[in-house]
Amino acid sequence: MPRPARRGAAPATPADRRASPARSRAARPASRLLRHPAWGMAVGALCVSASAVLLGLARTEPGTASFYRCVLALPALLVLAVPERRRQGPPPRGQYGLALLAGAAFAWDMLLWTQAIAEVGAGLSTVLVNVQVVLVPLLARAIDREPVPRSFLLWVPVILLGVVLTGGVVEGGASGSDPRAGTLHAVLAAVCYSVFLFLLRRGGHGGLVRQRYVVVIACAAVVSLLAGRLSYGLDLTPGWQVMGWLLAVAVSSQVVGWLLVASASPMLSSHVGAVLLLLTPVGAVALGAVVLGERPTLLQLAGCVLILVSAYCAAVREIRPRRRPDRGADGSASGPQGTAD
Repeated sequence: MPRPARRGAAPATPADRRASPARSRAARPASRLLRHPAWGMAVGALCVSASAVLLGLARTEPGTASFYRCVLALPALLVLAVPERRRQGPPPRGQYGLALLAGAAFAWDMLLWTQAIAEVGAGLSTVLVNVQVVLVPLLARAIDREPVPRSFLLWVPVILLGVVLTGGVVEGGASGSDPRAGTLHAVLAAVCYSVFLFLLRRGGHGGLVRQRYVVVIACAAVVSLLAGRLSYGLDLTPGWQVMGWLLAVAVSSQVVGWLLVASASPMLSSHVGAVLLLLTPVGAVALGAVVLGERPTLLQLAGCVLILVSAYCAAVREIRPRRRPDRGADGSASGPQGTAD
């Protein structure tokens, strides 16, 4: 039997009834992800970092790599999205646009960045694409009017210096087949990467993250297929060895890494999420040393330290656990409130 409305309360309007499920949808992922979304973002970034090493082992064309890392991830993502759809229903039709735009931006980011690695070297391409740490907060500021803390702006030079040192650019410079074209491709990849991250975070504010993310990856697969056919190289039968490495990329990056980022980023400030994603080049350096036997230089290790320190300083307020307020006998909160997660 429905509970009677409180005396003096206005009846719920259709707009209120539509807004209430949206609010509950947006709140649910926070309780299922990790206790603190900053840690979820960090784990996601480290999982994504494996893609650089795995793609190097695959040794295939940008179109082939981008297409298969999306297609091979779709079955697992669909399985993960089914329970969410049964519980909460499908996303509103009007919100598919952001997911499609994010998927297209993600596809071009993968294509351009993979192309830039061969043309300008892995170090400089990694440095240029991680300019997102500045571009994403600027997009959030310009479009969503999200404030950017002054403390973050003060840390930006230290962050960029850490990225440059980690990429090994100071010691080796550009080392590829076509440095000019590679620099252009890496800059364009950075723009696409920033747009993808901004749209992924913005779309997640409405909840239903898994279903939206399936649309993002499906769109990225279609765009990668078309672009690969045109000019970025596409081999639909690359062989079992290449497919094995691309399957590893799909699982570590698309299924685990980016899904964690998509779930955690809407619960974090734009500048905090952008800084935590800088753990990706740090993880790539560590994994390259373990898997490929690469020896990071002292400057690269110093760059990793700078990134870790700046990431902690930018995200410390969102990493610290929330203190539960003391409650009195009447159930009201008393005592100081903790910092926001």
